[in-house]
Amino acid sequence: MKRKTRLSIWAVVVLVVVGIQFIKKSPRNVQTEKLPTDITNLYTVPEDVESILQRSCYDCHSNHTEYPWYSNVQPAAMFLEGHINDGKRHLNFSDFGSYDKKRQLKKAEDIKEEMERDGMPLKSYTILHKGTKLSVNERALLTGWANDLISEINSAQIN
Repeated sequence: MKRKTRLSIWAVVVLVVVGIQFIKKSPRNVQTEKLPTDITNLYTVPEDVESILQRSCYDCHSNHTEYPWYSNVQPAAMFLEGHINDGKRHLNFSDFGSYDKKRQLKKAEDIKEEMERDGMPLKSYTILHKGTKLSVNERALLTGWANDLISEINSAQIN
């Protein structure tokens, strides 16, 4: 009887796993052209900083995500989409220019704070995406850039 029960449980598990594959996936976050509101079109973003942002931040904080193979498999697809939507809700480099100056300033301060406290990128992200973990030097570079961005936003408010 125990063997029959185990087989029934496994059959249900297999049916659920197969069944969730039919859940409709959200549209992909793969905008190819930079919007006029992209931070790089509005403020000074040196090439080395932009390279770091693209490698370690843009998957969740822009309108362009490089999707890994497992993003085609549920429930991983739902999990990833939730992270992307949450990341973009907090900060979207592609839409940075659509923020009012007060919000831009707050987001620049948040970037600086996240770099100083080693809060981003998330550990779970760096484990799954090799090469995205920031070095001490990269954190310092992004912190310095965030300081410059704060100054640039402040001077734009004055002008």
